Amino acid sequence: MKTLKIKLPNTVEFDDKEALMAIAARLVQKGKLSLGQGAELVGLTKAAFMESLGDFGVSLFNYSESDLESDVENAKKYHF
Repeated sequence: MKTLKIKLPNTVEFDDKEALMAIAARLVQKGKLSLGQGAELVGLTKAAFMESLGDFGVSLFNYSESDLESDVENAKKYHF
């Protein structure tokens, strides 16, 4: 596992856990870490990590608007 050392000014109120969560959330968002790996990195259960992602602006659903619109249009073609 890689180690990362970050120096922040003393004026920045940001605890270690919050910084680690922000990094893990961004890596999950970019597809560099899985949800399980992100949870392990920050020391949370997978469920707790997933719940926390919203606080960092990360959606569990990495689905583009155009993909969603296409799926809706395709679904309209079928009658159940």
